[in-house]
Amino acid sequence: MRTRVGYSGGQKENPTYRSLGDHSETLQIDFDPTLISYKRLLDIFWHEHDPTQRAWSRQYKSAIFYHDETQQKLALETKALEERRRGKSIQTEILPFGKFFLAEDYHQKYQLRQRRQLMTEFKAFYSRNIDFVNSTAAARVNGYVGGYGTPEEIKASIKNLGLSTAGQKRLLEIADNWKN
Repeated sequence: MRTRVGYSGGQKENPTYRSLGDHSETLQIDFDPTLISYKRLLDIFWHEHDPTQRAWSRQYKSAIFYHDETQQKLALETKALEERRRGKSIQTEILPFGKFFLAEDYHQKYQLRQRRQLMTEFKAFYSRNIDFVNSTAAARVNGYVGGYGTPEEIKASIKNLGLSTAGQKRLLEIADNWKN
């Protein structure tokens, strides 16, 4: 439903990129479990990075912040499965969620922000940056321009993203370039 980047896992109040304290950079995902399961999100998480690599700093550590016992149990189970599958020790930490602090605006929807034509359209929709950051459409387009999603998924959702005809055409061009 929504993704936002920020900082979590530490004690410092109101961390920033330049003054992170003991937090780590994190991605917050709000999801509808009727559309995608927590298990599926974990599968994507394990597949999209190498969790066997030790982070060179706390800022960049691999972690899953769980919200309840069910999430904790599933995160631990999938971590154990991943360790067996890879035959290596997994460095990802499984931690209780505490507090999430939004990262600075320029970090939000980073891939989308690099696409001037599409950003012009989103700026016209959202007069307040927080509305842009919280937008499901912006999260989807950010993922699509970042190379995630199939052409079929993009075509199926493109009419619901609020883009003009020119914006839709540009998004499809970007997606075609990722395939090549």
